[in-house]
Amino acid sequence: MTEEAVKRPARVVVADDQTVVREGIVMLLGLLPGIEVVGAAGDGDEAVRLVAELAPDVVLMDLRMPRCDGVEATRRIRAEHPGTQVVVLTTFADDASLFPALRAGARGYLTKDAGGDEIVRAVESVLSGDAGLSPSIQRRLLERLSDPGPQPPPGPAEPPDGLTARETEVLVLIAEGLTNQEIARKLHVSTATVKTHINNLFAKTGLKVRAQAVRYAYGKGLVRPPAG
Repeated sequence: MTEEAVKRPARVVVADDQTVVREGIVMLLGLLPGIEVVGAAGDGDEAVRLVAELAPDVVLMDLRMPRCDGVEATRRIRAEHPGTQVVVLTTFADDASLFPALRAGARGYLTKDAGGDEIVRAVESVLSGDAGLSPSIQRRLLERLSDPGPQPPPGPAEPPDGLTARETEVLVLIAEGLTNQEIARKLHVSTATVKTHINNLFAKTGLKVRAQAVRYAYGKGLVRPPAG
């Protein structure tokens, strides 16, 4: 890599559905060395379009957004535009947010209380091939992987709460971050069939949203954190 390439600012797109937050992040990044904001998106679909149009080095991605959330947008960007890295910048540091984002291909994960120097380090890290994780996220991963604490035994002999084997399989795929369309392709069924399974398992477990389903799957020992 030439010296000019090394010194070139990292071209960044910001994705966040809250206008005030998005504009604040853009303003902050404009003050940071080595970063050039080239676009801002209000949801995941727009983020994917901007990546296709602008080919940025990094997307700073919020997770909770309408229409297309950050996990799905990350998966699409990494599949369609592998030259663009994704750093999650979110309010949420819970396992239900963290692990699906990392599985989707995010190389960095920061919470929105991160300082400017922390954001710069994360961007530089992912562009050099390393992980850009905040110290608190690193500790969370290490604690979860080294000492998961009391948990139900893995792979219960019987699916919980009266779920069928297929409903359990769909639940595990949701916890792994797959969309309804991806689950349908993987199981060789229609999207309508997947939606029926999801409605049934939600009714049996009392779940209402996918984030609850992720926590439920971890709590029941149906899935485990990634090993690396």
